[in-house]
Amino acid sequence: MLPPWTRKALAWSFLAAAPVSAAAYDANGVALGASEEAIRKGFPGAYCKALEWASRAADRRCDEAKAVVGGVNGRITFYLRQGKVQAFDLRFDGKDAPRMAEFLKTRYGTPSAEDRGEVQAPRGKPPREIYKVRWEKGGERAVMTSAAERRRASLTVSRGDFDEEIYRVR
Repeated sequence: MLPPWTRKALAWSFLAAAPVSAAAYDANGVALGASEEAIRKGFPGAYCKALEWASRAADRRCDEAKAVVGGVNGRITFYLRQGKVQAFDLRFDGKDAPRMAEFLKTRYGTPSAEDRGEVQAPRGKPPREIYKVRWEKGGERAVMTSAAERRRASLTVSRGDFDEEIYRVR
C-alpha cells in the first residue's frame, strides 16, 4: 500500500500525461481566432483574398486545394474577419469519413453528438444514409457530415453565428 502523498502524486502525474482535447478547434494547428500568417504557415499553398460578397461573418478567405488534415487529403477554406479566423470548411472524400472522425475524436475530444441515420429523399427516392459528428465548446462548434451516396464529406468549424451570417444578403 502506498502512502497517501504518493497516491496523490501518481494521480496528478497521470492527469498531466493524459491526452487533453484541444482548447480550440483547429486544422494543422490553425485554430479559430488564428491570424492569416498562421494559415500561411500551416498551409503554405493557401491563396488569400477579399471575400467576394458583403458579410458580417467574414471579410477575407484563404483557400488551399491540397490540404492534408489527419492524414486525409482534401480542400480547405478559412474565413477571416478583422484578421482572425472565424470558421473553416474542410471537404474530403466520403470514404475517409470514418478515419477523419477517429482523428477528430483524438484531437477535439468526445463528441457532444454522433449519429448514423437516414434522411428521407425527395420524390420517392430511397432514404439517404447520413453520418454526423458534432462537437461544441462555448460559442464554437465543429460538425463533420458524410452522406453514403455522396462522394464528398465535410468538416465545418465555426464560432458565434457564422453559419447564419456568412451568406445572408444585406
